[in-house]
Amino acid sequence: MSYKVTRKEDAYEYEGRGHFNCYCVRLHDPQDVNEGCIVHGITHFLPGGGSNPAKAEFQMIYHTLSGEMTVTLSDEDGKEEVVVMKPGDSVYFGKGTTRSLKNNGTETAQMMTIMVRPQ
Repeated sequence: MSYKVTRKEDAYEYEGRGHFNCYCVRLHDPQDVNEGCIVHGITHFLPGGGSNPAKAEFQMIYHTLSGEMTVTLSDEDGKEEVVVMKPGDSVYFGKGTTRSLKNNGTETAQMMTIMVRPQ
């Protein structure tokens, strides 16, 4: 199959490794289409919620849908950048980038994640 429609009622909850105080919903998995390399989800972070620092296993895009999220990124050379992501902002990072997330705000934040796994 070269396409798959996912209705919001068909999305399913999953546990994001290293995530806390959040609700993760998966919309697409690699096996959904014959190219088999994209994972797509939305995470709802409660105030104080986030993810612990971890190295990316593949290319990723974070897109903030609502609220604000603080993203800390560091590359393999140890260069670190802290970015406050507002609605409509996105960040791309490659394999090996260490990243963490934190909702420092007072409202739930929603972030869309797209991961591209090698075939």
